[in-house]
Amino acid sequence: MLRLGVNIDHVATIRNARGTPWPDPLRAARIAQDAGADGITAHLREDRRHISDADIDALMANMTLPLNLEMAATAEMQVIALRHRPHAVCIVPEKREERTTEGGLDVVGNEAMLADYIAPLREAGSRVSLFIGHDPAQIEAAARIGAAVVELHTGAYCDLDTEGRHAERDAELVGLTQGAGLADSLGLEVHAGHGLTFDTVGPIAAIPQIKELNIGHFLIAESVFTGLGEAIRKMRRCMDEARA
Repeated sequence: MLRLGVNIDHVATIRNARGTPWPDPLRAARIAQDAGADGITAHLREDRRHISDADIDALMANMTLPLNLEMAATAEMQVIALRHRPHAVCIVPEKREERTTEGGLDVVGNEAMLADYIAPLREAGSRVSLFIGHDPAQIEAAARIGAAVVELHTGAYCDLDTEGRHAERDAELVGLTQGAGLADSLGLEVHAGHGLTFDTVGPIAAIPQIKELNIGHFLIAESVFTGLGEAIRKMRRCMDEARA
C-alpha cells in the first residue's frame, strides 16, 4: 500500500506566530497516527522558523511512528541527526529567504560533499533520502553516492495545475513518471511530495514505483475546516483510489 507521511511543520508555524505552546506538533503527530498516517515528517530548518529542537526531542521520545527528519546538509544538522538517529533523514536544499523549499537538491554539483555527508548517517542506521527533481542526472548521482531513497519534488506539477497550465502540467507529470521509473531501476526507493492536494494527489499516487507521499501544508490548511484527522483520512482515500 502506498504510504502517507504527514508533515507537521506548519502546526509549529501557527504556534510560533503567537509564541504560545499551542498548537502542539506532538499532539498533531498523534492525531495523524490515529487517522492512519504511516510516518511523521518534520523539517528542522537552520532558522528554526517552525519546528524546534524541543519538537524533535518530543517526537523521538514519544512517537511510535517512524520520523522522517528533513534538514539541510550542514554540520549542525548532521550532529543533531546522529544524536537522534531517526528512521529517515531527508536532505533538502535550504535558503533562509525562501518561504518553502524551492526546487530539488543539486546532487550532481555537490556529489563528493554529499557522499561524505551521508555516510555517517547511513552508518548510524538512518535511511538517507535526497529531495530532488526528476532530472535523470540528479537521480543517477543519488544512486552513485549511496542514498537509499529519492523524494521527487512535485511542487512544479502542483503549481502548474493551480495556474491552469495543463499542457505544461502534463509534461511535468511525464517527467515525474519517467524519473520514478529510472530511480526504481537503479535500486532507489521512490517517494514524492510538495504542494500535493486532494485535487493533485491522484496522478502522483498512481505512479506505481512511488512508495510514499509526504504531505503537510495542505493537510494543516484543510484541518482548519474539517479537523486534522478527517483531512488525513480523506487524503488517504484519494491516494488509495488512485493507486487501485
